[in-house]
Amino acid sequence: MASFQAVKKSINLAPTVRTLASGVPAAPALNLHVRASADDHGHGHGPSGPRLDTPPRWAGGFQRTTHSLSSKTLLNAPTTTTFQSRLLHTSAVAKDAPEVPDFGSYRTNSTDSNRTLSYALVGTMGVLSASVAKSSVTEFLQTMSASADVLALAKVEVELGNIPEGKNVIIKWRGKPVFIRHRTQSEIDEARSAEWRSFRDPESDEQRTKRPEWLVMLGVCTHLGCVPIGEAGDFGGWFCPCHGSHYDISGRARKGPAPLNLEIPQYEFNDAEGKLVVG
Repeated sequence: MASFQAVKKSINLAPTVRTLASGVPAAPALNLHVRASADDHGHGHGPSGPRLDTPPRWAGGFQRTTHSLSSKTLLNAPTTTTFQSRLLHTSAVAKDAPEVPDFGSYRTNSTDSNRTLSYALVGTMGVLSASVAKSSVTEFLQTMSASADVLALAKVEVELGNIPEGKNVIIKWRGKPVFIRHRTQSEIDEARSAEWRSFRDPESDEQRTKRPEWLVMLGVCTHLGCVPIGEAGDFGGWFCPCHGSHYDISGRARKGPAPLNLEIPQYEFNDAEGKLVVG
């Protein structure tokens, strides 16, 4: 029966790391002469302390490759360009105190001419201010005056030829009734023969009329503002049926609760056109 026997043979392999002539492997990134830091297992060889050639972990470290050891170090390189900080107003001259400019060239040589110019300016501004103030006040007052449509209703014209003798006409003026009476001669005599001084509101017929034949008055009772009825009452004039006030042919209060005579409005006669203008 055949048998086999193992044979051992020693061979030298080529080194994978470059070596020096002395046979020591070449490791440029590794400092073999630096002592390690002392620790509990340092056996007391040499002084203690950290290795000076070992960079911290945050700054890089050693990296092993197939051929050698490489070291990576992170650092801040200085800039290649020179920077210079600039301040504001670098061209201005620094002064300890501000200087007031000299306005001597602008001043006049004579004070009288300067005073005259000042007076002229002040007077002109005063006149302009007064004119503006007057215009403003005038415009403001015009806004408070009555408008054109209100002024048109402020006066009412009545044809006197259309009112026969002994008759009444009622017109509307400013929202109020106006009584216009064309009186007869007997009515005029009756109104002027009465003892008006003893009346409640003493007033003569001459004071209440501009022309004896024309009686113009507001048709509003002086008691509570009712409208009296014409050609009625105890005195042949006007009667207020609301509370029993009696007025004579001149519109004077003669009986009842009315305290005053019927009011006489402002009116005038236009003889050229034969009209009565109320207002």
